[in-house]
Amino acid sequence: MGDRWHVEVDRSVCIGSGMCVGTAPDGFTLDTARQSHPTHPETDAAEKILEAAESCPVEAITLTLLGSGEVVFPPED
Repeated sequence: MGDRWHVEVDRSVCIGSGMCVGTAPDGFTLDTARQSHPTHPETDAAEKILEAAESCPVEAITLTLLGSGEVVFPPED
């Protein structure tokens, strides 16, 4: 069994670019205020979800390992 992630979008940072939806349409949706929401806040680790987080121009998406809380993205400085 592979890793599972907790997906979180900081809506105080999100600018509604839609890059996450364009990259991972199954993983994210935009609400009427153009704020991103993870479709599945707990999900299997997936390349498309990571790509979506990496594509966010303001790094509003955080991925952590379920259980340990270890940060997968964004990388720590």
